[in-house]
Amino acid sequence: MASKNNTSSKIDPEQRMLIERAQLRARQKRRLYQHFIVFLLGSVVLILLNVIFEIGRDINPFGIDWFVWAIIFWAVILLIHVFNVYITNKFFGKDWENEQIDRLVAKQQRKIAELQKQVEKDHPLPKKGEPYIPPTTQRPIDPDAPINS
Repeated sequence: MASKNNTSSKIDPEQRMLIERAQLRARQKRRLYQHFIVFLLGSVVLILLNVIFEIGRDINPFGIDWFVWAIIFWAVILLIHVFNVYITNKFFGKDWENEQIDRLVAKQQRKIAELQKQVEKDHPLPKKGEPYIPPTTQRPIDPDAPINS
């Protein structure tokens, strides 16, 4: 038996992410094209059911045959699918999502830095070698005084 060297190329994470995105987009487009083909075939079947087999010949809501309404409804669903694949994904895809995450993380880091500065200003740490002296109130606490006064 000949010994084969294991020369599997490693893909860096960024390249892997790009490949996975491309595969996802290809799947989305394939499903859209499949939906379009099923829409065309389904429309032909609906027309044949009404015209040749006279199924639902009497059903005419608003003066339009029922199969036309079914095809219009299906076409609207197909247009929503097209919108989701080509428009929404372009504007609200992974790049947009990553940009929003980066923006929100930066905003949180700014808030944390502001709070840290405020805490350091209000409650400074003692210098090295200095003893810690806790803050005191203006007047001594009277143990006999009512709590809610």
